[in-house]
Amino acid sequence: MRQIVLDTETTGIDPRQGHRIIEIGCVELLNRRLTGNTFHVYINPQRIVEQEAIEVHGITNEYLTDKPVFSAVAQEFIEFIKGAQLVIHNAPFDVGFMDAEFARIPRFAGQKTAEFCTVLDTLDLARQLHPGQKNNLDALCKRYGIDNSHREKHGALLDSEILADVYLMMTGGQTDLNLSGKSHTEGGVQQEVIRRLPGDRKALKVVKATADELAMHEQRLDLVLKKGGSCLWRQQ
Repeated sequence: MRQIVLDTETTGIDPRQGHRIIEIGCVELLNRRLTGNTFHVYINPQRIVEQEAIEVHGITNEYLTDKPVFSAVAQEFIEFIKGAQLVIHNAPFDVGFMDAEFARIPRFAGQKTAEFCTVLDTLDLARQLHPGQKNNLDALCKRYGIDNSHREKHGALLDSEILADVYLMMTGGQTDLNLSGKSHTEGGVQQEVIRRLPGDRKALKVVKATADELAMHEQRLDLVLKKGGSCLWRQQ
């Protein structure tokens, strides 16, 4: 399963008022593992960025003057996301801007983002998992113990990386775990160090789930599958 965690920054909040995309950031997940493949580009919107937007993301009009226009990067962008499931926080916002940008390009006119890939809205997922609570990205980072202290302003690539961590935690965690938390370099290659437990250690206390807890667990697995997640419990 290939997923692309995506975020954009824009000149304002409404594409119907002529606002444009100025930054796209994407990270790739393959079978719930970060591959290291990314797509990141700044875009000249051919219009003024509103001051309120600059205060959010810090991207100035001067910085964007020498950047490519959207039509120049559109094909490469489509090739990166084509056939994948897009994972977006508040997807209608980003998808609305993307659809508006595609509509301005004659060879893509009339096509929608949903024709290239499917879309999963993590804000909708978070609201189902945590009804009545704050579910913006900062609140979810705090809830799931994800460090976003380096996030002083919004940035498309940084936010997509953070969202990837949030999404994996919301839907069951990552598939690979480094149990030692340590590594070393040998022959120029980073090797994982396995921490061995002493043989004479005390037996761990086994706490079994109650019937109610097992039922709640099954409900959570149903929700993960419904939202396009992968469920190792059910595979086994």
